[in-house]
Formats: sequence, structure tokens, C-alpha cells
Amino acid sequence: MKKGLLISICFSVALLQSCSQSNKETQWRGDKRNGVYSNETGLLKQWPEEGPKLLWSYEELGAGHSSVAIANDKIYITGMIDSTGYLHVFDLQGNLLAKKAYGLEWSANFVGSRSTVTVNDGKLYFLSGRAVLFCVDENTLETVWSKDYLTDFDGSNLKFGIAESPLVVGELVYATPGGKVNNFVALNKNTGDLVWSSPGVGKLSTYCSPLYISELEIPIVVNAIDSVLVGFNAQTGEMLWAVEQKNSRFHNPNTPLYESGFLFGSAGGGFGSIKVRLTNGGRGIDSLWRNEMDNKMGGFVKVGDYVYGSGEKNRFWYCIDWNSGETVYKSDKLGAGNIISADGMLYCYSDKGELALVKASPKDFEITGKLKVTLGTEQHWAHPVIHNKTLYVRHGNALMAYKI
Repeated sequence: MKKGLLISICFSVALLQSCSQSNKETQWRGDKRNGVYSNETGLLKQWPEEGPKLLWSYEELGAGHSSVAIANDKIYITGMIDSTGYLHVFDLQGNLLAKKAYGLEWSANFVGSRSTVTVNDGKLYFLSGRAVLFCVDENTLETVWSKDYLTDFDGSNLKFGIAESPLVVGELVYATPGGKVNNFVALNKNTGDLVWSSPGVGKLSTYCSPLYISELEIPIVVNAIDSVLVGFNAQTGEMLWAVEQKNSRFHNPNTPLYESGFLFGSAGGGFGSIKVRLTNGGRGIDSLWRNEMDNKMGGFVKVGDYVYGSGEKNRFWYCIDWNSGETVYKSDKLGAGNIISADGMLYCYSDKGELALVKASPKDFEITGKLKVTLGTEQHWAHPVIHNKTLYVRHGNALMAYKI
């Protein structure tokens, strides 16, 4: 019992250290992975007719759909040039500081990098679309260690390449090889050594990045695997529960949204959204409601008592009552796409290349600014990022910074 208590205390201390660090940096969909940049205030509520001011741009990233990560006044982003993946490092003024090759990237379809870098304790963590997990020194950009999901964990790649952004908490990196035995794993963040492995549901991962929940009786990591949302004990790897989240052709990329004991998820193809309650200290779940919003990979945000996001088959922008699950409104004023939020506003980036500023209000989908993204290549899929009153937008080989 004393040994178990000591492990628990050490884990909690490491978690607090990790959280204090994460407040200074961005990662996949913000410091809490919920798409809400809560520390950003004093932002414009309306844009000029021509859109926000472009501070700088860079058009040599190579192919990719990954977003920026920002830490220690540096910007990190990946891209593919001639089938090779490169890690790019910029200062906040858009000057390229370094560019480092890390290996082959995804070149089979919808080509380019996928994984957003996670910055933690002097190291950078990211995955190639070919399922190699890298740990890189933040200063030298030299590889500290790497693990191949396919050979090291008998995992399986996906039709469109692995798209997971690593989750780092305390001394652990959580990853989803999607194998029969090593379905979900925790690795030592400094060495890459396997700490625990869970057979989970024994099915393929689905382009999803995991979420950490710390406030319940036991710490939990949640991820979408195949057609279910799965909860694991973050300390031991024990699978606690699984709830069905049907999706189109095993595409389940959205990181679920957590708040105050409740979990929300959505998948494309007309299968809609779900909300569940975590019970028994996180060890179980109760299903509460479903909604028609079928967000495939654009994410969603909760502002106040409402969830906002767009559908795939149901190509509307939705406002959903968090408590009842009822659709408050749905709008077709903008093409479907991805979404983040800050300072009471929604930033909606359409897959047609339109970027819109929208009031986060249950009254109406009121657009107060719009910008056509003309720089860049291929699909408009990368999720925008807000840092220090600047909006970062990636479109294929281009990265743009706007004053907001």
C-alpha cells in the first residue's frame, strides 16, 4: 500500500509540473485539447472588410495538414518535401530558424504530414504519417529516440496514414499503435521504453489524438479507436469502459471534449454526436443523448452551455444545447470545416478556404468577419491556432499569421 501511495504521489507531482508547463505552450487544439484558447483576451469582435491584417507568411513548408505548436517563443510545424518529412522552426516574426529532416512522410494519398508537435520539457514529440513516433531535442533537433508503431508494437497503419498528435503527461507519452496486443500504450517520455501496454479493444486506431482527464477519482486517458470511445486508467492501462461511436469507414479523428464529468464526441458520415456521463470516479459511463451533428474531423468547441461545430453529411454549422442535446440552430452561411474559439468568438475555417469570425451565441450564426485564404495548396484541413493575439493558419505548403 505504501508503494502504491508513493507511485500515486509521484504521478500527481509530475502531472502538476506538466500542467504548469503546458500553460506556456500550445499543442494539438490548445493546452487542453478542447479547441478553446481561454487565455486569449482583448481580441477583435469584428474584422475589417478585407479581413484581419496579414503579419507574415511562409510558402515553403511542403505538403501537410498539421497545425503549429508554439513554445518558448518558437513555432514548430512539419511538412513533406519530395516524400521526406521536415520539422520547421520559426520565431514569432516568421523567420525560419531551422529545418530538419526526420524521415519518410505519407505520400500515398492526401499527401504530407499529419501530426501536430507536442512540446514538453525540452523535447518535441510527433508522429510521421508512416507511423513512426519521434522524440527530438528542442534545441539541437537531433532525435533522442523513435518508435515504429508497425515493427515495435505490431500495430497497423491506416488508409490515410497515422494522424495522431502525441499526448505527454508527467513522465509518460500516450500513443495508439492500434495492434491486437499493443492497442494503446504508455512510454517513458525520456527513453521511449514501454511502461505499460493495453490490448484495449484490439482494433485499429482512427486518426484520433487522445485526451487526458485528471479531476476524477482516477486519472483517465480517452481516445477513439475504431468505432468506439475508450477510457483507460492512465496509470495502469486498464481499459475501464467503451461506448459505441459509429462513423463513416472507420474515420473517427475528433479528440473528444470533456467538461465536469461529461464527455462529448462526434463522427462523420451521418452518424452524429454523443454525450455520456462518467460514473464511479471515471470507471463507468452512462449514455445521455445523441444529436445529428456528424463532425468528421473539424473538431468542436464548448462555449458556455452550447457546443458548436459543423457536420460532414449534414453540412451545416450547429449550435447544440449541452444539457439537453437539442439543436438550437443550424446554418449553411459557411461551408463546413474546422473550428476553434477564443474570447467569446468562433473561428470557423471552411474546407472551401473561407475563414470566418462568428459570435459564439445561441441566437444565430452571426458572421462578423470573413477572409478568403488564397495562399497555399491542396485541402483546407489544418486546424488554426491562436497565440498571443495572433491567428496561425496552415494551408498545405503555406503558413500565415494574422493580427486579431
